[in-house]
Amino acid sequence: MSVRITPLIDPNGGPSTHRLAWLASDTDGIPVGSAFLRLFTRTGQDHLAELDLRVHPAERRNRTGSRLLEAAVAAARQDGRRCVITQAEAGSPGDRFLPARGFRRVLTLTFTRLPLAEADIAALTEITEQSHPGYRLASWEGTVPDGLAETFVASRHAMDDMPMGSTDFGTVTWDLERVRAAAAAIEKRGDLLHTVVAIDESDGSIAGFTELVVPGDGKDNGQHYGTGVLPEHRGHGLGRWMKAASIRQAFERHPDLGGLLTDTADNNPHMRHINDALGYAPTHTTFEYQLDL
Repeated sequence: MSVRITPLIDPNGGPSTHRLAWLASDTDGIPVGSAFLRLFTRTGQDHLAELDLRVHPAERRNRTGSRLLEAAVAAARQDGRRCVITQAEAGSPGDRFLPARGFRRVLTLTFTRLPLAEADIAALTEITEQSHPGYRLASWEGTVPDGLAETFVASRHAMDDMPMGSTDFGTVTWDLERVRAAAAAIEKRGDLLHTVVAIDESDGSIAGFTELVVPGDGKDNGQHYGTGVLPEHRGHGLGRWMKAASIRQAFERHPDLGGLLTDTADNNPHMRHINDALGYAPTHTTFEYQLDL
């Protein structure tokens, strides 16, 4: 069957990325596959492109995926990108497709879920009420309050040394504009952003943070975003403390929420240990793949 690849205009841009898109359709014009290429535009990541490629199961093994990939890779090269990254679940068709086309595996991610109905709220309460001398917890919904904005931006450096395997991910530079834009993007799509922070009582600065995004209707699953503690504040159990508080808040504020999702790099044993201790159970494994251009 002949397949046509059509470039599309994707309006879903952002302050730090823009996207290219392609549609694969059969002779009757029925869509059979798609590819989206996210081009990072901020300094530190302007060498990078991220691919999302999907093909209908019935159309696999007839070069639909290969042609979509060729179009996306050609566009990345034309734009001067150094590499393309993408993900595939372990054992999936993509996990077989990508290595055969020059991608190399650079990171392993374990995805886990905590069913809120099974969460040990008594244990979580005990964790959150434990004393951490010199620190206190605070939280907010949506955009960071003005009084904490400057120190919250500084706390984003807690993610600078996040284990990324051999992924050429570059560096992410956070400023107040980017922090507010990220929160605005979540609000625009109708979701709720919850943030819990640990504050250093000696100077009022944020020592660490954890973020949770919940669907606007409060149903289905919430998704953990970043969790990090600044290097000079590590070793005090702040990550576990903040995450336990975030879970308890989700349980109390969103009674219809099914569970909480997170993913952790296999070379990040500290965060994996926290998740295991809080009751998160593995659901699947995904590999990050990279094509060097």
